[in-house]
Amino acid sequence: MSSKLEQLQALLAPVVEALGYECWGLEFISQGRHSLLRVYIDRAEGILIEDCETVSRQVSGVLDVEDPISGEYTLEVSSPGMDRPLFTLEQFARYVGEQVKIRLRIPFERRRNFQGVLRGVEEQDVVVLVDDHEYLLPIDSIDKANIIPRFE
Repeated sequence: MSSKLEQLQALLAPVVEALGYECWGLEFISQGRHSLLRVYIDRAEGILIEDCETVSRQVSGVLDVEDPISGEYTLEVSSPGMDRPLFTLEQFARYVGEQVKIRLRIPFERRRNFQGVLRGVEEQDVVVLVDDHEYLLPIDSIDKANIIPRFE
């Protein structure tokens, strides 16, 4: 996780949690002079648009005061959705047995993209079964990971 992302997580997670939501994760995408900050929120009852609006107002106020992002940026508050992104080892552990799609920052065994069954977590690695081969992917090298929704 980049230091900017860690700084934003430390600043915003307590705000989200004080409102009664789980701060599922953050994405910060810097695009030249304009950036995107996406805050994912969750709770057992699910997330409604009103929940996103409430969190957006609070987070926006904190960002205005603290001013951690230089330049212009867009703030989005969203539920993780059916294809929920996974950010932490704890989140990976909660979804063992699910199909996942993982993209790495740098290639591992000459590939960056993995799609298979999430088998578990071992220390700082995520275990994924792809075509009858288990891969241990270091959490620090994962750029993006999502659950693949099942429609049954």
